Amino acid sequence: MTSVGFDPVAFKNQQRGTWDAISAGWQSEQAAFERGAAAATARLLELAGIRQGHRVLDVGTGIGEPALTAAGLTGASGQVLGVDLSPRMIEAARARGAGVPGLEFQVGDVDSLELPAAGFDAVLSRWGLMFAVDRVAAFRSLGRVLAPGGVLAAAVWSAPEQAPMMSLGFRALAERLDMPPPPPGMPGPFSMSDPEQVAGELVAAGFTEVSVTEGDLRFPFRSGDEYVAFNKAVTPPSMKAALAEKFGSDDDPETWAAVRSATEPYASPDGSVVLPAKTRYLRAVRPR
Repeated sequence: MTSVGFDPVAFKNQQRGTWDAISAGWQSEQAAFERGAAAATARLLELAGIRQGHRVLDVGTGIGEPALTAAGLTGASGQVLGVDLSPRMIEAARARGAGVPGLEFQVGDVDSLELPAAGFDAVLSRWGLMFAVDRVAAFRSLGRVLAPGGVLAAAVWSAPEQAPMMSLGFRALAERLDMPPPPPGMPGPFSMSDPEQVAGELVAAGFTEVSVTEGDLRFPFRSGDEYVAFNKAVTPPSMKAALAEKFGSDDDPETWAAVRSATEPYASPDGSVVLPAKTRYLRAVRPR
């Protein structure tokens, strides 16, 4: 349940603007992020049983993963479609996937998919479903586009304290800005961290063979400064504007020093940093 007064249209518009604005940052930091994220992609492909000739939908593809990796398995006889709310993310994904047989990208939203029924053998999503405004309805929509017996395999973040990779930087910025926590029930990176709730939502949406398992990821950085650079690249413009208003610049040295300091418990003597992140893997099947 979303909070009282929540405006889904305004939320979607805000999300689209945010992801458009940071698409270039995600492109610049993609290699660093994939050092840890590639293991999640491999697990999703395994859970979904992706193979040659499969028709695959990747929801919330961002700048192209796991669609690009899936296309390497489905081959020229298969079809992989990546969708994302952000037009600029899709532009970047198309550039990265140019020339890959059977791979396409288009603007699309999990809350309003307009795709043929039973058109896919598998649906994948890597950290994208948490932004759905109505998860049961979104799951039903994904079930509709799956062929009977088709598999949904998705990754979502665990609780913030279990995923420092994704929470450390934001928490340091929020503390500097005296930002209150988001209202309960709001879509966001950690909104699907309760495994029992998510499993119940999948069942309510009509899926069978539902499982929610946990995996440990490790995101290596050469230094705390490299993690700071990652955060600078992907911080939403609204937070940067708030930093500029409060401290005179979104590059306020004390703010980014706080982000760097947050990595110290995870640093090695050589200065390198490895940030852990627990992720939950959802697997569910459309009944035959």
